Amino acid sequence: MLTLTKLRRRALAKAKPPPKMRLSTWIESEIRLPESVAAVSGRIRLYKPQREIADAIGDPLIERVTLVKPVRVGFTTLLTGAIAGFVANDPSPILAVLPTEADCRDYVVSDIEPIFDASPSIRSLLSGDTREGDRDTMLSRRFPGGSLKVVAAKSPKNLRRHNVRALLIDEADAMAPTKEGNPILLAEKRTLSFADRKIVIGSTPVDADTSNVLARYEESDKRIFECPCPHCGTFHELRWAHIKWPEGEPEKAAWHCPTCEGVATERHKLQMVEDGQWRITAPQVKGHAGFRLNALVSLLENAAWSKLAVEWIAAQKDPEDLKTFINTILAEGTTGGGTEVDENELMERRQPFSLEDIPDDVLAITAGVDVQHDRLETTLMGWDRNGLPHVLGHVIIDGRWDDDETWADLDALLKERWRHPAGGTIGVDAACVDAGDGVTMDKVIAFCTPRTRRRVMAIKGRGGNIPWIAASRSDKRRGSLWIIGVDGVKAALFGRMAKGEIRFSDRLEADYFEQLTGERMLVRYRRGAKVYEFVPVPGKRHETLDCAVYAIAAQKTLTINMDRRESELKQEPQAPKRPRVIESEWMKGLNA
Repeated sequence: MLTLTKLRRRALAKAKPPPKMRLSTWIESEIRLPESVAAVSGRIRLYKPQREIADAIGDPLIERVTLVKPVRVGFTTLLTGAIAGFVANDPSPILAVLPTEADCRDYVVSDIEPIFDASPSIRSLLSGDTREGDRDTMLSRRFPGGSLKVVAAKSPKNLRRHNVRALLIDEADAMAPTKEGNPILLAEKRTLSFADRKIVIGSTPVDADTSNVLARYEESDKRIFECPCPHCGTFHELRWAHIKWPEGEPEKAAWHCPTCEGVATERHKLQMVEDGQWRITAPQVKGHAGFRLNALVSLLENAAWSKLAVEWIAAQKDPEDLKTFINTILAEGTTGGGTEVDENELMERRQPFSLEDIPDDVLAITAGVDVQHDRLETTLMGWDRNGLPHVLGHVIIDGRWDDDETWADLDALLKERWRHPAGGTIGVDAACVDAGDGVTMDKVIAFCTPRTRRRVMAIKGRGGNIPWIAASRSDKRRGSLWIIGVDGVKAALFGRMAKGEIRFSDRLEADYFEQLTGERMLVRYRRGAKVYEFVPVPGKRHETLDCAVYAIAAQKTLTINMDRRESELKQEPQAPKRPRVIESEWMKGLNA
């Protein structure tokens, strides 16, 4: 009877490539993609840009490989192919690091296991027995001559326990500093005992000033992928500035050559990419291959230039969507916009509208509520169909946080409806109420939970590179709690204020703008990593800034059909105008 170990050895012998076979060639000859991983199953075929990346990972003379990548270029599959190559041809201790534990489990279940199972020559190399007693688990596998560990960057102890020769890191820019320091640096230290170590880091960039992958790319030989123009043959890196289309016709998007101004359409892309080549722009750097790639060279159907043009147009309505496009499609880092905004300039932009005189184009209203121990402060923000914010008003409800009357007043405000110029009335569609104070949290959640159907949400702000708003996973016992990524929202808010992309009511007083500019953005080092941080401006309060952040986050939860809302406002019966009653001095005397 063949034991599991003998089966592994047979598989290992079968998978061994001829001497000096490139890793890209081995991947294409040995790796199979199942239907659960790829739209088209069967033998993998690497695109031209992927082949040199794979070969750099397999080159013993290259110690480091850095990839600045977009989505839609198949890096995860390429990473799995590289792991398979190490397991089969160059066995040694391997460590794969992803941002979270959930990412690790999903990667093993959705990519590693299916691809190994679908590829006959490597099927038996990783143990299929995941019992703890045999030392193999879902995220820790043994094979002849080495081991594979898949760990989360969020847990420093995961990065202390292993000495590895091959380190592979995916989505480095999603890894925040831990209490023990930068997780990427901690992981790299685990390779120091191997003279022939291999460190592979790939990520979609996020913030230009704090990006882990962009910083490492700058230390590399900085390769760019260039494609030849089908008309003049000149090689160029495909950049978004050269994708153009007629006004209102994004489906006609095409690449325009910077040299001859010739036009290349989607039908030219396949040949342009196959004839493309990587060019090293920093040849003085040795042993560190850096690759920068964007989605314009992706041959996937959903990365067609016309589809990207449609996405680009849609992203103009929302700064977060635009940032996502720049990060994930163009593979470029973004900046937070203005770091400090002048309050007097904002005051000068005030316009004649308010809650009593709502602009015609406002079709939704959100509220952001800051909870203080002696008052509740609420900013009411209107939104047009293009996502342009209008600060309609700021209301202060005086009263203790533990007084039921205080919360009754807030409930009445959130139920209020205001007359709209279209003829109907409009009210608050969503509200975020600050529950970040440990003293007031239970009271806030008790207020919000029964009003969940009205989209009244208890929230807690958190710094770092996280979504603008998402349901909390850790506070389910308390009720419905949402987490706001305050750094991202503030960066977008300051950027929009600096560009004049926020409208302000002329009813807002000077104190409102002083508090709105009560923080500024700095880039600081925290535990060995550069991070954005918003710090208070000395002498300024910032309650209205917090309220604005919460109101903006609330807008991200809306799913309103603006055409239908506009129609409803026109059809809703006009509320009768209350007659103005003037009490005479004579009547006052009779009632005295």
